[in-house]
Amino acid sequence: MTTPVTTKDKPRCAWCLKDPIYIQYHDAEWGRPVHDDAVLFEFLILESFQAGLSWLTVLKKRENFRKAFASFDVNKVARFDQKKVERLMQDAGIIRNRLKIEAAINNARRFKEVQKEFSSFDRYVWSFTGGKPVVNRPRTLEDVPATSPISDAMSKDMGKRGFKFRGSTICYAFMQAVGIVDDHTTNCWRKKSADHPG
Repeated sequence: MTTPVTTKDKPRCAWCLKDPIYIQYHDAEWGRPVHDDAVLFEFLILESFQAGLSWLTVLKKRENFRKAFASFDVNKVARFDQKKVERLMQDAGIIRNRLKIEAAINNARRFKEVQKEFSSFDRYVWSFTGGKPVVNRPRTLEDVPATSPISDAMSKDMGKRGFKFRGSTICYAFMQAVGIVDDHTTNCWRKKSADHPG
């Protein structure tokens, strides 16, 4: 069993202790419920670029991605053309993977279609859990799954809607990031503060 680790008098999930950027992200964002479509789109893009890489790599390039992808404005990204793809392929500040870049543009277009159908992307993604976060109670990092039946269902549905880079593992990581799933370990101060707000 993994020994709980304490940093600055706060016990945290073991995965975030490698880097101050990770700790900041863990404390301020990871697992907090998001209902803002703009933020949901940002994480949809970032998680798709993370596929096969570490999340820390993506976080370190986050501001570069923000500049490259028009501050994550879904309407602007949906209008990116092939010339823009070629420019992004020359941008050393992001992850230069043509398939992922093209997928991000495709997903912006599919995102807008979902918004039109459901009135918001928020309503769509949260529908998979009935609008409420799934609060798991993993004791250690080893207890946190990579996928779930809910992420399987989300991945399958998004695939039918034409989204790319939306496998179950990516969907599960996305759900963790935007608080649809709370996978903070039971010793973590974020889990305890959620259990006892205020």
